[in-house]
Amino acid sequence: MEIKKTDGIILIVEDEDAIRLTLRDYLRKKGYDVFVASDGVGAIKLLLDYNVDIILTDYRMDILGGDYWIKFLKKYCPEMDVIITSGFLRPEFDIPYEVIYKPFDYSELEQRVRAILRKKPENAGT
Repeated sequence: MEIKKTDGIILIVEDEDAIRLTLRDYLRKKGYDVFVASDGVGAIKLLLDYNVDIILTDYRMDILGGDYWIKFLKKYCPEMDVIITSGFLRPEFDIPYEVIYKPFDYSELEQRVRAILRKKPENAGT
């Protein structure tokens, strides 16, 4: 896939097709390059192939999801900005990333993504 200069490169990791594809289309219309994976294994492949700016990921997935996915991200992607989405997690769960609960508003999620990307050194002047 050819990458053009956009507002940022986002990786969406979500096992629910409707959420994954609708969110992909929404964020592309907002000016982002977006990759999608339906589980942690597919996400790892994309992380190896592309320089992703931010990961938007579901917590609970059948293949490499949940605690092991969080442990992987924390250990192997410590500098990566990550937002966890979940309809399952309770606030008392210890997650080292920001959590946005489903159902979420796409525009609010995009505003959060934009705020995170603005803080990155390569985007400081934009």
